[in-house]
Amino acid sequence: MSDPIGVRAWRRSPALSVRVRILAAILLVTAAGLAIAGTTAYVVQRERTLSDIDAVLTDTVDDVRIVAADSAAALAGTASAGPASTSTADLRGVMRAVIAGVRPATNESTLAVIDGAAALEPRAVDFRLVDDVLVQRSEAETASGEVVLGTVMASGRLLRYVFVPVSVDGDPAQGTFIAAFDLDAELKPVSDASRTYLLVGLVTLIVVGLVGWVVAGRLLRPIRGLREAAARITASDVSERIPVVGHDDVSALTSTVNDMLDRLQGALTGQRRLLDDVGHELKTPMTIVRGHLELMNPASAADVVATRDLAIDELDRMGGLVRDISALAQVERSGLVNRRPTDIAALVERVRLKAAALSGHSWVVSATADVVVAVDADKLTQALLQLAANAVSHGAPTGVIELGSALTTDAAGRPRLQLRVSDHGPGISDELLPRVFDRFQRGTRGRGPAGSGLGLAIVAAIAEAHGGAARVATTPGGGATFTIDLPADEASASPDPKDIRS
Repeated sequence: MSDPIGVRAWRRSPALSVRVRILAAILLVTAAGLAIAGTTAYVVQRERTLSDIDAVLTDTVDDVRIVAADSAAALAGTASAGPASTSTADLRGVMRAVIAGVRPATNESTLAVIDGAAALEPRAVDFRLVDDVLVQRSEAETASGEVVLGTVMASGRLLRYVFVPVSVDGDPAQGTFIAAFDLDAELKPVSDASRTYLLVGLVTLIVVGLVGWVVAGRLLRPIRGLREAAARITASDVSERIPVVGHDDVSALTSTVNDMLDRLQGALTGQRRLLDDVGHELKTPMTIVRGHLELMNPASAADVVATRDLAIDELDRMGGLVRDISALAQVERSGLVNRRPTDIAALVERVRLKAAALSGHSWVVSATADVVVAVDADKLTQALLQLAANAVSHGAPTGVIELGSALTTDAAGRPRLQLRVSDHGPGISDELLPRVFDRFQRGTRGRGPAGSGLGLAIVAAIAEAHGGAARVATTPGGGATFTIDLPADEASASPDPKDIRS
């Protein structure tokens, strides 16, 4: 059962566009960074504030002990000078001196507890500590006579406190000095800073989101154009190109895609031309065979034999055409060029020996380039033999056919290798000269069998596969000279052993 149209469309379309995913990733990373930074700053500031509070409470213990000792000594001296001549100080007087001497800081309050009851407190404090829970807690926690540091919720506030036991010799009463900080008030600047940071972080995320949306859209615009262009391109029209803007990776991708479209257009154009030419070339032999078969007299043995011979001849010609088309298609695949260091002089001599079997002409090497160049020796041999066969078919019936090689330079001073085949026949007409390497282009009929018209096209394809070109010119004195012009980057490696065999 086929999928519904809606399901197929859903499968083709991603849930989120690349632009949204990029923006989401940026926002997630930014939010994570802001959250980590804000949380770290809050925790550090909070712990620092709590540490400062504990330090103040610890210092308060020392202050209480000093003031209590000094007050007890002063009260004892005053008592000994009185009428009763007693030398003891009372606890209430000492606690009164401690309350007066140890002043509370901002967001801090103090309280004096005597025998489990709130007794004394300062007049001007930010908040008051009279709370049954706090007083009962102080009595229970200081029963052992130790200083106690802790945290409690009392009077609707979260308090960080210290209980300092105070006693006076000669007075059986037990006292406790309480100092406590309102933690919420102390941590308020930290909390306010955190809320401000949170607000700034949200604004930052919004700004990053807007900027990221715009920047991502501009960066992805060429890719959207690429997608839209690819959707518009069809097998019948690949002429559209994508405008290249900028010099970044996306513009480089756009240039690469445009180059790919150029190659694709060239390949499609060549394919269409080849199919048109093949259709045209095959139509003639098929028409000939069909016509003779329709007119053949089955009762006449001679007519049957003649028609059979003609059909076989035309089928052989079509078979040769198919072979040449296959050879041309294979040569045009540049990946099939197998470059190896090749001794050019040995290559030309080997071609001369093979070409000598084509005809009784005098085959000579007129010039030699003693150089080793990285080329595909087999493909160049195929091209030179094709030029040799062309010279036999269309050149003079007898005489000399020259092969040669030369090392030259182009206008930029770069070395070039030229391989030549020259004949001294009737030559090529001026009208045909520009089109001689086109597919299925035939000149005047030669002395040999008619070819497919693809031989010189194969030569041109081999030259182009090497990064070169094939040319033709008139031979001085009459005839045609075909030249394969290739780049000649000299190879330092040893030449192919095939090219030094005689």
